[in-house]
Amino acid sequence: LAERVYAPWVDMEKMMRQKKIPLFSLENQCPVRDFDVLGFTMPYEMIYTNVLNMLDLAGVPLRSSDRPELSPMIVAGGTCCYNPEPLAPFMDLFILGEGEEVTLEYIDLYQQANEEGWSKEEFLQEAAKIPGIYVPSLYEVTYRPDGVVEAVTPKGDAPATVTKRIIQDMNKAYFPVK
Repeated sequence: LAERVYAPWVDMEKMMRQKKIPLFSLENQCPVRDFDVLGFTMPYEMIYTNVLNMLDLAGVPLRSSDRPELSPMIVAGGTCCYNPEPLAPFMDLFILGEGEEVTLEYIDLYQQANEEGWSKEEFLQEAAKIPGIYVPSLYEVTYRPDGVVEAVTPKGDAPATVTKRIIQDMNKAYFPVK
């Protein structure tokens, strides 16, 4: 099941908070905190605060470290994810590059993890092996005094470099059809 959700405008958000209505999906009005995976498209930096506000409105802890369970897995992709560090404390994983293939790969892995009872850490360790996936919790990031990233050092078996995914032939890419 895949459904959509959008950030409500300020008047609707105010009413939802007053009436304690959690953020819900468009198609079936299901609370988004009940989904296994929440995926965010990050086309530009100004959306960062919307994403955090949506997680809060949904009742999902903001920081990845405060979500110890496998579900919900918080994922982001899009052009702003080429510099994932501003949102790294909040996302479980980032998709770098084109998501048509890698999304199917991490969803298959997630289903396996869910069926076999893996921990979140076990899932993230395996997901980091998929080309195009950056798992912030598996890296130590250091900064220069001016705030520029100095180094991104992998922890354990995480790859030293995460390469963005590129679709070589878009005609062969998966596309859901009704």
